[in-house]
Amino acid sequence: MRIIAGAQRGLKLASVGKGDSKAHLRPTSDRVRESLFSVLLGGAYGNPIVGARVLDLFAGTGALGLEALSRGAAHCTFVDDGRAAQNLIRENIKLTRRDRDTTKVLTSNATKLSAHQDVPCDLVFLDPPYGKDLGKQALTSAMAGGWISDNALIIWEENTAQYAPHGFDLHDQRRYGETWITILEVADYP
Repeated sequence: MRIIAGAQRGLKLASVGKGDSKAHLRPTSDRVRESLFSVLLGGAYGNPIVGARVLDLFAGTGALGLEALSRGAAHCTFVDDGRAAQNLIRENIKLTRRDRDTTKVLTSNATKLSAHQDVPCDLVFLDPPYGKDLGKQALTSAMAGGWISDNALIIWEENTAQYAPHGFDLHDQRRYGETWITILEVADYP
């Protein structure tokens, strides 16, 4: 794994091999990350990354949030309750020379977030363990806790196409091998 583009382009991140199924670590491949960021920056969404406050739910290695930071995001909060994931995220933050001004690691279950007292996030990466129906729970928790801004873009990675839960609009779905990326936005209606 490596940072694909931006200020830290080419930087190698800590390896987890093929992942850790017991810890539900399944890193997003470089190819999928590159394709995803090409879609995000392809014009349909303006530039949702530069200056963004990012929430990386089920962060795993932190690669998605760190890629966003490399491309100009202002801050990323990484959320994962797995010990192996937390260690990898912290190691990758050190490798990318990020500090507490631009990163925060929360040792929390993404489906049970506490209330957020800071500026809400406008870009959300959601990469739950596949097939466990945790994505919708995490989105509901993040919305209820004030983590997600009214104009937020949500990037949801799963092994099947996902439908937009109530309160979100579906913008795009793309398949990359066995990975589906679903792009949602907070709905304008209540």
